[in-house]
Amino acid sequence: MTPLMRLAWRYVAYHRGRTAVLALCIALVVVLPVAVELLVGVYRDQLEGRANATPMVVGAPGSPYDLLLHSIYFRGDAGRSLGMLEVINVREGGLALPVPIYLKDTAEGHPVVGTTGDYHRFRRLQVASGRLPLRLGEALLGSETASALGLSVGDRILSDSGNLYDISSTYPLKMQVVGVLAPSGSADDGAVFVDLKTTWVIRGIGHGHDELDTTSDPNLLISQEASHVIATSAVVEYTEITDENRDSFHFHAGPDGLPITAFIAEPIDERSGTILRSRLRAREDVQLLVPIEQLREMMSVVFQVKRFLDANGILVTVSTGLLLALIIALDLRVRRRQMETLMHIGAPRGTVGRLVALEMSMTISFGLLLAAAVVTIALVWLASGPVWLPQ
Repeated sequence: MTPLMRLAWRYVAYHRGRTAVLALCIALVVVLPVAVELLVGVYRDQLEGRANATPMVVGAPGSPYDLLLHSIYFRGDAGRSLGMLEVINVREGGLALPVPIYLKDTAEGHPVVGTTGDYHRFRRLQVASGRLPLRLGEALLGSETASALGLSVGDRILSDSGNLYDISSTYPLKMQVVGVLAPSGSADDGAVFVDLKTTWVIRGIGHGHDELDTTSDPNLLISQEASHVIATSAVVEYTEITDENRDSFHFHAGPDGLPITAFIAEPIDERSGTILRSRLRAREDVQLLVPIEQLREMMSVVFQVKRFLDANGILVTVSTGLLLALIIALDLRVRRRQMETLMHIGAPRGTVGRLVALEMSMTISFGLLLAAAVVTIALVWLASGPVWLPQ
C-alpha cells in the first residue's frame, strides 16, 4: 500500500459515518436498476419455462389471462367451468392426451388441485415420500405446503370452508396426506393435489352418508316407499373419507356433467396438435390458448411499465451523481487547510486530486460491494423458490 493510499484509507476509516452514508446511497442507486433487471429476467424465465412446457390449455370462454394464471400457476378463478365431456371427447379423438384440472377450493390457504395421475407424469413431478393419491380423500402435498404446515405422510389436512356464516354450505373435508412432492421450483410446490372426485366432494357435488333404507333411527325418515326414501336434514354427511365409508360416496351427476375448470391438452404429435387447435378455435363454447403466446402478450404490458421505471432509474442515477459531486466540492472546501498543508510540505503536483480520487474510489467500492451482496441474496432467494404471484 502506497503512502497516499494509506492516507486515503485512514481518512475514510476515520469518517465512518460519512463513508457509510455515501456507500449506502451508491448501493441503493445501483441495486434498484440492476436488481430489477436481473430479477425480472429470472422471473420471466421461470414463468416462460412453465408456460413453454404446456402446449395447450382449454377452458370456458372468458378472460384468457385468468385462464392462464388459473391453469398454469394456480392463481385466481377461471370463472365458468367445463364438463368432463370435453375431456372425454378429446381423449376419444386420439389427437391429444387431456389432463383435467379442477381448482375451486383451498386447504389451509393452499390451492386444492383436482387432477389425474397424468398431471404428475406431464409435469415430471417426483414424490419425495409416500405415493400419489389413488383413492377418494387422499392428498399429495407440494414441498412448500408440507413445510409451511408442518405435515408429513399420515397426517390430515382440512379443506377451507367457503363461508363460515352460510349454514347451507358444505362441511370442510378432512383428507389424509399420502405423499409429499420433491421441490420443483414451480407452482406445484405450493399446492395440494387430490383426485378429481375428492374436489367434487369438497364442492358438495358428491357426498357420503349412512344408507337410509337400512338406518335404525326412524326419526331420520320422513317417508319410505319402494322406489325412494325421503330423509330429514338431520342426516349428517361424512366429513372424512375412510375405508369404512368410502363406498357410500356418490355423485349427483353423470360422468359427462361433472365439472372441471380447465384441461391441458398434450398433442400426440405436431400434426395432431394443429388439427386439434383448428377444431377448438372454431368453437365458441370453449376457449383455447397457447400459454407461451398468452404469457408473452401479458408480459409485454408489464415491460411497457418497466420502461417508465428504467427512465426513472436514469434520472435517480444522474441526481445521485450530481449530489456526490456537490459533496466532494463541499468536502474540498472544508479540507482546504489540509490540502494547503500538503502543498507546503512538498507534496507533488496532483497529489490532492489523486488523494480525493482514492477516497471516492474506496467509498464507491464499498457501495458496489454492498449492492452486489444485496442483488446476490435476492437472486438466490428467488431462484430457490417458486414464482410469486398474487392470489
